[in-house]
Amino acid sequence: MSQHFIDDDSRQGARQPERFNSERASRLDDPARFEYLPLAEVATMLDAPANSKILDFGTGTGTYAIELARLRPDVEVIALDEQPAMLERLQAKPAAASLPNLKPILASEISGVKGQIDRVLALNVLHELGDEALASLRSLLKPGGAALFIDWNAEVERPAGPPRDHVYSPSEGRARLEQMGFTIELERLFPYHYAFRARAS
Repeated sequence: MSQHFIDDDSRQGARQPERFNSERASRLDDPARFEYLPLAEVATMLDAPANSKILDFGTGTGTYAIELARLRPDVEVIALDEQPAMLERLQAKPAAASLPNLKPILASEISGVKGQIDRVLALNVLHELGDEALASLRSLLKPGGAALFIDWNAEVERPAGPPRDHVYSPSEGRARLEQMGFTIELERLFPYHYAFRARAS
């Protein structure tokens, strides 16, 4: 499963043809992200039960994973990424080192949490995920678990993010998730993003 997540050859179905370039990682730490995608609103949509496990799928430099772990000390936040350089940047942050409930892992370790996750946060990654990666994400959820997909909206002008033809409109994002076996139970629009909370069908 992890090999399918990290292999570029398995990107069939992804809207964006290449993965995020780690040389642009500093953009992930821009505090303006919390202005147009507030942490409190993301956490409310995620609706993680007490003492549960959240997996940040494609955490990048861990900007949201760190803040979720700080906001919810009762929850274990697993920060997953396929690029070691990203996790190195995360682990170098003093805030990350001070949070005992934050656990960074590489994609090669993903099988160890299969079927154990209460909530998956998939932030700005839907357009990058091929069919096999989405199937892998779905398999991480325990029965009754849910995934929150938040991605760039192709229908709005944005100051950041990929080109419009590399991301989905809300209707395209919904169709993509339903095609891959998810049932949408909650949705909303942010200034530059759409969001779907979904469960495995």
